[in-house]
Amino acid sequence: MTQAAVRVRGLAKRYGEVRAVDGIDLDVHEGEVFAVLGPNGAGKSTTVEILEGYRSRDGGEVSVLGVDPGHATRAWRDRIGIVLQTAGDTAELTVRETVRHFAGYYRDPRDPDEVIAKVGLVDKAGSRLRKLSGGQRRRVDVALGVIGRPELLFLDEPTTGFDPEARRQFWDLIRDLAREGTTIMLTTHYLDEAEALAGRVAVISAGRIVAEGDPATLGGRAAADATVSWHENGERRRVATATPTRTVLELTRRFDGEVPELTVTRPTLEDVYLGLIARPSADPERTTR
Repeated sequence: MTQAAVRVRGLAKRYGEVRAVDGIDLDVHEGEVFAVLGPNGAGKSTTVEILEGYRSRDGGEVSVLGVDPGHATRAWRDRIGIVLQTAGDTAELTVRETVRHFAGYYRDPRDPDEVIAKVGLVDKAGSRLRKLSGGQRRRVDVALGVIGRPELLFLDEPTTGFDPEARRQFWDLIRDLAREGTTIMLTTHYLDEAEALAGRVAVISAGRIVAEGDPATLGGRAAADATVSWHENGERRRVATATPTRTVLELTRRFDGEVPELTVTRPTLEDVYLGLIARPSADPERTTR
């Protein structure tokens, strides 16, 4: 078992009468990619901002890399990287100038040119930020997030506005960082992104974690009934079953071999997610697998 890079117990945050975060328990292990999912207003951004040390809490215990972020030091901040959803910058600076400037904030930064190469911007190193595409600009954000050799990297909606090709390239970059041992905590609205990158996910709804676990088994997904669908007598037929293999064998015998337009599907991560966030907030059910 690896140690916990992030450990949260009973985290609470209120804004007047609103419980934005209502008793969250959470562990993120060293070296894993962990995704936090939830609708707008669910409390995920508030939770992550508390972990980053940007927001105070009203209750609970929080340890990030062994330190309470509410009393963080400069040395602790050197150990984390943050890529915000939106970031201000000096549009007239080049990529190389920007990365070198931020490297000066850290005691032991990575080599700026190596970081620029890592994020795939060697050909754009001399380009001004205002001339970059959205995907290229986001790579600069990641370069600034990793220049200080962070042990833990926070990514907030990292691929918002990306085209499909840029998103896939960005995913490769995150996988490379994870293989190097960087712990990554990701918030995203893209469920396919969470499924592609994260070893575990947590779903937050109404300030509470309502499910946590492997994306493939979250909320009983792997054990849920499959839907077997085929074409017969001019119409599409479907049956939900816990034994899809048996159903397919029966259909194969009926059709003497090939079953017309046969498909077998289980609930997607999106199906499970939508079901979880639709549950009444007064009595959430936390599911771990």
